[in-house]
Amino acid sequence: MLKFYFNASPNPAKVALFLEEAGMPYEAIPIDTRTGEQFGAEFVALNPNAKVPVIVDGDVRVFDSTAILLYLSEKTGQYLSGSGAQARGELLSWLMFVASGIGPYSGQAVHFRHYAPADQQYAHDRYQYEARRHYSILDAQLVSRRFLLGEKYTIVDMAAWGWARVVPFVLGDTAWSTMPHLQRWFETISARPAAIRANALKDRFTFKAEMDQEARRIMFPHIVNA
Repeated sequence: MLKFYFNASPNPAKVALFLEEAGMPYEAIPIDTRTGEQFGAEFVALNPNAKVPVIVDGDVRVFDSTAILLYLSEKTGQYLSGSGAQARGELLSWLMFVASGIGPYSGQAVHFRHYAPADQQYAHDRYQYEARRHYSILDAQLVSRRFLLGEKYTIVDMAAWGWARVVPFVLGDTAWSTMPHLQRWFETISARPAAIRANALKDRFTFKAEMDQEARRIMFPHIVNA
């Protein structure tokens, strides 16, 4: 059975959604990053970058959420955008837009909004601007489309949904009101039975909830006296 190493953060959520949508049997293996489990030798052997998610599918190991989505979709033939070079180009372009823009800028926006020392205003403003700009591009893409690539639900939607789950945490409580098309899309996907199951996966396990001094030391070792 496929093994899925995960926690409750956005990138594993993308993979959980695919697994639930595709009806693939899997063993969920929690990795509590606030207690440092990601730095254990066994896990680092699976992902040298010490991050979730990772899957182990028989003899195949895949880390990085985008790589996992591509691997699973190509293996199963599900949730791709269609045949032909044009469809493939669109899927890859938007999938990498999420991977190289939405994810990194959202992560940095969260860090400087919630966890960084208070004297980081420039960095805070920079990442808030870029995160909002990237989500606004998704909002514009959805003005006349049901899903990000059109009428067909694909791994691009799954990839973006993982991060869209935390838009208020990234940009603030009023963010949805400025992106109505993205909000409509998000609510459509979140109502799917597979998304409900993916969201509930974390509740079957116990993860450390507190971002206390020890968790900050583990998560942000570069910050002196974190």
